[in-house]
Amino acid sequence: MLDELPVMEQFYTIQGEGTHTGSPAYFIRLGGCDVGCFWCDVKESWDAAAHPKLTIQSLVDSAKESGAPIAVITGGEPCMHNLTSLTKGLQEAGIRTHLETSGAHPLTGSFDFITLSPKKFKSALDEFYAVAHELKVIVYNKHDLKWAESHVQKLNDSAARYLQPEWDVREESVPMILNYVRNNPHWKISLQSHKYIGIP
Repeated sequence: MLDELPVMEQFYTIQGEGTHTGSPAYFIRLGGCDVGCFWCDVKESWDAAAHPKLTIQSLVDSAKESGAPIAVITGGEPCMHNLTSLTKGLQEAGIRTHLETSGAHPLTGSFDFITLSPKKFKSALDEFYAVAHELKVIVYNKHDLKWAESHVQKLNDSAARYLQPEWDVREESVPMILNYVRNNPHWKISLQSHKYIGIP
């Protein structure tokens, strides 16, 4: 198994989105992504070679030293990498493992919570719809609402469903999403609260 991973950044903060909004969490942002969303706010994560490779033990140690109860593995697209050793180390240290993924690459590792955020640019694999704890669809325009519904048909019944406004067009998309959620209560709205309060 790999004992190093390319890491763009790691930090202790508050989860700003979805089911665990407001929960303290240690974020591990891995380098590498081939999905290529034009509105991505961390495009600098895309090139894995641009980021230093850190040992899995050092990542586990940093997460443990932070005191965080949760480690969120994100990217980039974290599932481009084998996450088995990292999640094993984190869980052995008593830290819950959460994943944020587009679902475009096979799942590795053991996770306590999985956020599936599919993208139009590279389809999610079917395996993720059965294991996702929440579905989060980014809404840039009204066509994304119809596209979001196409994923509900594949999703397991227990998963939460979130529509999240793309940050740069939030003034237009928030009212649109609110209206949609009122009429389609199987959805909830997710806001990037960390951006509103100015934390990573």
